[in-house]
Amino acid sequence: MGENRVQLQVPVGNRDYTNAAVVIIGAGISGLCVAIDLLKKDYRNFVILEQGGGIGGTWRDNKYPGCCCDVWSHLYSYSFEPNPSWTREYSGQEEILQYLTGVAQKYELYRYVRFNTCVDSARWDDTTNKWKTTVSVLGGKDAEFGGGTYTITSDFVVSGVGQLNLPKFPDIAGINEFDGRLMHSARWDWSYNLQGKKVAIIGNGATAVQIVPEIAGKVDCLTVYQRTPNWVLPREDSPIPSWKRQIYQYVPYIQKRKRAKMMHFRESLFGSLVDPTSPGSEIMEGLCRQHLHTQLQNRPDLRDKLQPKYSLGCKRVLLTDDYYPVFLRDNVRLETGHIDRITTKGVVADGQEEAFDLIIMATGFRSVEFLHPIDVTGSAGRTLSSVWKDGGHALYGVTVEGIPNFGMLYGPNTNLAHNSLILMIEAQSKYIVALADKVLTARSLDGSLKISPKPLRVEEFNEQLQSSLSKTSFADPNCNSWFKLGESGKITNNWSDTVVAYQKVLSRVDWSDYDVAGTGADELKSSKITTVGRVVEESVVSDATIGLIVLSAVTVLAGILYRNTGRLSLL
Repeated sequence: MGENRVQLQVPVGNRDYTNAAVVIIGAGISGLCVAIDLLKKDYRNFVILEQGGGIGGTWRDNKYPGCCCDVWSHLYSYSFEPNPSWTREYSGQEEILQYLTGVAQKYELYRYVRFNTCVDSARWDDTTNKWKTTVSVLGGKDAEFGGGTYTITSDFVVSGVGQLNLPKFPDIAGINEFDGRLMHSARWDWSYNLQGKKVAIIGNGATAVQIVPEIAGKVDCLTVYQRTPNWVLPREDSPIPSWKRQIYQYVPYIQKRKRAKMMHFRESLFGSLVDPTSPGSEIMEGLCRQHLHTQLQNRPDLRDKLQPKYSLGCKRVLLTDDYYPVFLRDNVRLETGHIDRITTKGVVADGQEEAFDLIIMATGFRSVEFLHPIDVTGSAGRTLSSVWKDGGHALYGVTVEGIPNFGMLYGPNTNLAHNSLILMIEAQSKYIVALADKVLTARSLDGSLKISPKPLRVEEFNEQLQSSLSKTSFADPNCNSWFKLGESGKITNNWSDTVVAYQKVLSRVDWSDYDVAGTGADELKSSKITTVGRVVEESVVSDATIGLIVLSAVTVLAGILYRNTGRLSLL
């Protein structure tokens, strides 16, 4: 046992390059979080497989003009790694990437990452209770080692690829015939000179509302092709002055308190954004309409085109202060006609062709195709694609029936409309590492353990989940969104409750949810529960209460000092 335990504490080296205790797919926020949680348990025998050339995931891929987060910086960061140096309330892509790079450097994660490594397949071996993950090495020199393809044997596999990793191109006739430049927002080419160009942008979601204001002043003319308008709220971004940053650095409690209030506020918005019958939803719609009217007071024609006709929350509510005013510019036009096709010269909408130099696809990601195009095969040769033939689903969004010793972060039904995803990711990471810990403990005992969620429990959980989701704004039939699966309308991406509710669900592993077999299985079945715990960040004490506590402490301290001063004077 001692030798095997020591091996789990040693990073993978040259001699065991194709063997690891844990394989993590993706070096984004999720993958880094799992790696750190493994290190906290003194496990170092893992590898992180990253298809790109650097860490950061979606924050490395998306570097288009104006790219930034729509969650406050202090909330969109790991709870265990607060950053007192955020320069804005809503940070831009480069600053977020710098933060993630700093975290990776602090925890020395680069030694575990294999960059330019594409995962082709992951296959479970029922005989050995091991995963065989086959990868292709991208790039020149590295591909010369081992022919560019090799297979890693591991005890556990974790997917950190998330929902927003594969760019989605719209199904428009002639999309490959355009002679000009066609660019997806998630594959932005900064070497392309926008100056003086005629540009079309297809899409008007969260990405487009950031790009459009940034490039409108640079291009000769810009046409925005809108399919469905969005509900929009003011962003009210602002710089964080240096004196505040110094306070956060030297008095960490103040920053922690700010994060707690942010989380509490965001949680309080859940009903307004998800429940179409709530009074808060009506108030929120009113704020959106007011924002639209205020910014386009004298343009009822534009307001009519930009006003949604569906429930607030059905699609992602956007935050921006400068999108609407762009349409008051002479060189910007809003096009709401149906796109018929793309030609060699440009775009045809409602029979009218317009020529362009550049077409930007701000059309999002293949969000409902979780783990695509990785070929995952579980126990008894059952493929993940067959399990998900009717759409992605999982137990708590983390584990999948028939796919043993496997966990995923930001999986089916774990997306949010109201709060920071990192709050979800941290809970998922702790839960998955708790599962992996049992598997690795069995390995340290010269055995093996197989863990897989019970199909009946998965079915039960997802039936309850879909029942709850059917009553939310996400289910509004009057709009399509990346939360749903095609014609069926099944909501495959979003969670149905608050972050705190989700964290509580994942704060313990209930072994009655799982089929477990192998070394230590009987012990798990008898113990029934493994406590994982959760980070309690929400604001549970009001500012007034804290103020009274501080005032009372100061009063008591002053009384003590006064008494001591009196005694000294008598002496």
